[in-house]
Amino acid sequence: MRNSRWLVATYIAIILVGTLVALPNILSPSMLSRLPSWLPHTQVSLGLDLRGGSHLVLEVDRADLINERLQSLMQDSRRVLRDKRIETSAIRRNGDNITVTLRDPATRDAAVTELRTLSNPVSLATAIGQSDLNVATPRDNTITLNYTDAGINQYITNAVEQSLEIIRQRVDQVGVAEPTIQRVGSDRVLVQLPGEQDPSRLRQLLGSTAKMSFHLLGNQGEPGVTMIADEQGQQYPVLDRVELSGDHLTDARAAFEQQSQRPIVTFRFDSSGATRFAQITQQNVGRPFAIVLDNKVLSAPVIQTPITGGSGQISGNFSVQEANTLGALLRAGSLPAKLTVIEERTVGADLGSDAIEMGIFTGLIGFAAVVAFIFFLYGSWGILANFALAINVILTFAGLTLIGSTLTLPGIAGIVLGIGLAVDANVLINERIKEETRKGKSAFAAIDAGFARAYSTIVDSNVTALIATVLLFWFGSGPVRGFAVTMGLGIMISMFTAVSVVRVLMIAITARKKLKVINIKPLLPINLVPDGTNIAFMKGRFIGIGISVILSIASIALFFKPGLNYGVDFQGGIQMEVVTQNETDLAAFRSGLNSLGFGEVALQEFGSNNHILVRVERQEGGEQAQTNAVEALKAEVVKIDPTAKVERTEVVGPKVSGELAIAGFLSLALAAIAMTIYIWARFEWPFAVGAMITLILDVTKTVGFFAITGLDFNLTAIAAVLTLVGYSVNDKVVVYDRMRENMRLYKKMPLRELIDKSINETLARSLYTSATAFLSLLPMAIWGGSAVSSFAIPMVFGIAVAALSSVFIAAPILLFLGDWRKAHGKGMIADETEETEAGKTVVAAKP
Repeated sequence: MRNSRWLVATYIAIILVGTLVALPNILSPSMLSRLPSWLPHTQVSLGLDLRGGSHLVLEVDRADLINERLQSLMQDSRRVLRDKRIETSAIRRNGDNITVTLRDPATRDAAVTELRTLSNPVSLATAIGQSDLNVATPRDNTITLNYTDAGINQYITNAVEQSLEIIRQRVDQVGVAEPTIQRVGSDRVLVQLPGEQDPSRLRQLLGSTAKMSFHLLGNQGEPGVTMIADEQGQQYPVLDRVELSGDHLTDARAAFEQQSQRPIVTFRFDSSGATRFAQITQQNVGRPFAIVLDNKVLSAPVIQTPITGGSGQISGNFSVQEANTLGALLRAGSLPAKLTVIEERTVGADLGSDAIEMGIFTGLIGFAAVVAFIFFLYGSWGILANFALAINVILTFAGLTLIGSTLTLPGIAGIVLGIGLAVDANVLINERIKEETRKGKSAFAAIDAGFARAYSTIVDSNVTALIATVLLFWFGSGPVRGFAVTMGLGIMISMFTAVSVVRVLMIAITARKKLKVINIKPLLPINLVPDGTNIAFMKGRFIGIGISVILSIASIALFFKPGLNYGVDFQGGIQMEVVTQNETDLAAFRSGLNSLGFGEVALQEFGSNNHILVRVERQEGGEQAQTNAVEALKAEVVKIDPTAKVERTEVVGPKVSGELAIAGFLSLALAAIAMTIYIWARFEWPFAVGAMITLILDVTKTVGFFAITGLDFNLTAIAAVLTLVGYSVNDKVVVYDRMRENMRLYKKMPLRELIDKSINETLARSLYTSATAFLSLLPMAIWGGSAVSSFAIPMVFGIAVAALSSVFIAAPILLFLGDWRKAHGKGMIADETEETEAGKTVVAAKP
């Protein structure tokens, strides 16, 4: 029981380095700039929910990309056959196929050979060597061409890669600082832009293909003429043939017309484009010349004189902002395929700063409550646990800084909950040391045995919590992943701070003071769980299980009616958070918003009487319909109350909401299965079955709580349920671990007495840990606001349920299964070797 100097030096070095890395996070920019250059200057990045900004997920429009590729394939087919003088009677598109009809069936083989030159090998890792094009001959004079799935997947992959760079250029053009632009999955792009952003402008900037082309006008009804509208709905007979494409543009800028001072966009071509533009204008003086962008006519001026300077202008009913956006789009170039905004979340900067203040405020109150409670429980020895707790928070921030993680509001909730759970290890250790001291052991012997006996329980309980955290990170997205990261870091770091650091300090203090006995006593002569507590819990097992089953059945009924209040994450649609200067007139808002004709509009007051959530169902008509609905809602909100301000907007499409729902419920199922397997492997099947049944009962009650309170059931709610799954199993593992230990020590003791004894011995730990977790989250549940209400409030409820179920559900189920095994002549414990109190080795043979 001596501390190695090298070990102590290593621990001190880790804590010092962690403190230096975390230090910049509490410094202002001015103070940070005055730090010496050799010190770390990196701060944890704040998520958009804390600093404000916009989050958009764009998806390659598969149908549009296939349409573009088939149009090109049809033109290329005409070209190669024409060059080889192979005559055709028709080349038409038929669905996703191009059908070539030959005049002379004898030319079929030659035509097939030429058309196959249009194919390319696929370079995707999953389809190397395959062709992107199928060429078939269903009849003698007919050839069909279509793209293979591998080919389409490659084009989508290429389109995403090209789109990343073009989006980056577009964002740079409008001067957004610190954007995050990255690929997500096979066909999506994630764009996060901090600061105040106009969602409608972002959709136009990022979702517009910006394919610009110049066409002559024809006559309506002529072959090769398509009617295309402008912004005002006026139709133009545009010739399909592209006279000049926007690929030749070298520059485009917003400017003002000299005479009218109206905003316009000026453009300039490269040398070949300028030559072609001059030829067109020379040959077509007096004819209208349409400028088309994304299948919409921007303008169609009449060519008055030849334009030979290689430049021109686009006039229209532009605002200054629209002219700037159009200039940015044209300068950055066109996207290879249409991108559809399938998810949008925008948070105002004011709301972000409020979230930071509230997160820090509730976090500090929760931390102070836990510190005070531990100090009350263990007196001067509680200072060690609190010191370890402070180190845990510091190292968590250091870890977030080093891995470049983004701190979100749910991430702050993860740190706060981590504070409550990190105490668990110290409670286990202190309670074990108290037990060993009561057995008459000396100070060093009690410390050694206390840490040794608590260690396996700490590992088991933390592994179950980490299983839930890993699955939450794997299936979650955005802020929920931020919660998983902070929670996981806190749990892993607590293994170092609560076990290793505290052990070194306890040994050092004991040696320095030459203590003969370790007396861990509460600050006041009040013992919440008196020594020698002997409650016959199993006498009330039928009542406990009966009440639990009734509540779970009622919760299942509530799940079906009235049902859960699904948020936009799972249901899709539009959600806005609106703040008014005075008390919100709900009746006026309900009447005004319903008059817009967007279907069902739900209003919910939260936090205070001037905060409301507005939820509108998903609109028919694609992404443009969502943008129009959002703009109309914002305008109506201000019309109803001029002081109103939209602080947050969320728009989630049906595809994303369906994916999020599947991922959320799948993560819950996998978490339950993974924990069952772990408990089965570490203990035996009766323990695993008991944990699984209890878990089902706990989760159903939590779902019932969501139904009866009407809290939003969204991604944050899934995070709460998953965390409760981990916490619930964590709580059971501690009781199970003591039962397993007692089964080895007291082989003749009846199972009912043994279970009661184990629960009484771990009662203090169960109550204290539940109390610290409860205290850490209670301030956030009360004052945290709408962003974390779906997490903090059900967590406070679930912690109480989990604590009760460990005693009144899990233990009785184990008793029933144990009695069943005994009746069938089977034992409860596998072959193991364990050291008893007397220090003798006992081998427990499995019957």
